[in-house]
Amino acid sequence: MPLTFTGRRAAAAAVTAALLVPLAACGSDTESDSGSKTDSGATNTPKAGLTVLAAASLTDVFKTAGAAYEKSHPGTKITFSFAGSQELAAQVKQGAPADALVTADTKTMDALKADTGAPTVIAKNRLVIATGEGNPQKVGSLKDLADTKLKVVLAAPEVPVGRYSQKILDAQKITVKPVSQEPNVRAVLSKVELGEADAGLVYKTDAATATDKVDAIEIPDAQNAIAEYPAATLKTSKNSAAAEAFVKWLSSAEAQKIFKDADFQQP
Repeated sequence: MPLTFTGRRAAAAAVTAALLVPLAACGSDTESDSGSKTDSGATNTPKAGLTVLAAASLTDVFKTAGAAYEKSHPGTKITFSFAGSQELAAQVKQGAPADALVTADTKTMDALKADTGAPTVIAKNRLVIATGEGNPQKVGSLKDLADTKLKVVLAAPEVPVGRYSQKILDAQKITVKPVSQEPNVRAVLSKVELGEADAGLVYKTDAATATDKVDAIEIPDAQNAIAEYPAATLKTSKNSAAAEAFVKWLSSAEAQKIFKDADFQQP
């Protein structure tokens, strides 16, 4: 039976509706020109590959933090470059391609004001005495480090942990003659782990990464120093918006829990 005019209109409308259904479904999860999803699970954070220069003492916690950030910010990939803060500062001055910087002290960061955005302290730390497993030399306090029979290793004075170490030793009028001065805190820890030193001053969080190889002797608060970790974007970043988003995230509840779980103190 041939279709009437009214029937033909109804059939055309049905076909048009059928064609629009899949288009609408596809449109619910499209991406914007910047690559950010526009559906309900989306984020407005720009997607980019970021390079972050970070203090050596952040090695373990930043691996965890970076993975968490990438998971919650699809499309962003973070590459960390770890070294002593003084080495990182030199890299920045030399124009190394990077997007953000996190140092283990405010002094180093403050010296780079012309190269960074406004810094934010994201975590704090404190020092402990690291000894061989079981503390075979029976080190009990800072004053024991003055024993010339003890092989003590410290970080070099230009390294933040080296400055903190010298500060607390000077405050207690303790003279230590280290068998070596290392370029970063991880090198100090390694010397103790390998038995090349009897003791060394390291951050509490670094000692916590090697509990099967070293013992950590607590230093009383009145004799200790607090290390602060400022984070900032670099003005030479080619991904400034994404870098700013990551630096801001480091102060978020999610990131702060990661720091706390790694024994860092809250800023």
